[in-house]
Amino acid sequence: MTTSHPTLHARVGEMSLSFSREFDAPAAVVFRAHTEQSLFVQWMGPHGTTCQVDRFDAATGGAFRYTIGAGAATFTFFGSYHEVVAPHRIVHTWEFEGEPGRPTLESLAFTDITDGRCRLDGLSVYTSLEQCEEMLALDQSGEGMDENFGRLDQLLTSTS
Repeated sequence: MTTSHPTLHARVGEMSLSFSREFDAPAAVVFRAHTEQSLFVQWMGPHGTTCQVDRFDAATGGAFRYTIGAGAATFTFFGSYHEVVAPHRIVHTWEFEGEPGRPTLESLAFTDITDGRCRLDGLSVYTSLEQCEEMLALDQSGEGMDENFGRLDQLLTSTS
């Protein structure tokens, strides 16, 4: 049985947030869940949603576009991969299609720790103070990445 670990969020400057979370799986497995479409669609989005992929090229210079949906409510995201170095680092931009012109630059570092576990450290840089505050509020409510990472925990139980 996997343990759910809290995601630690911190404000880093005016328009940046950092986050850190441990997973009960090696870094290579958590990295694969971020870069292999068949795994990604199983955990991306809140409970009760599906992830429909239009494009998913998780390689340096690649791009993605996917839609998270539940019934008639859909949210489409797109972005570019600037650096993908297996199994330790991803740098990408992402943007919500419903709010164009507000891209986020995000870097992810996957680090093995002890007993077959890893830590994911991320830094998200936003285009405005307002956008940064919106994302911090969403993540602190548990409706943001914590819910996605809870789904990832469940997936890792069957993948590791």
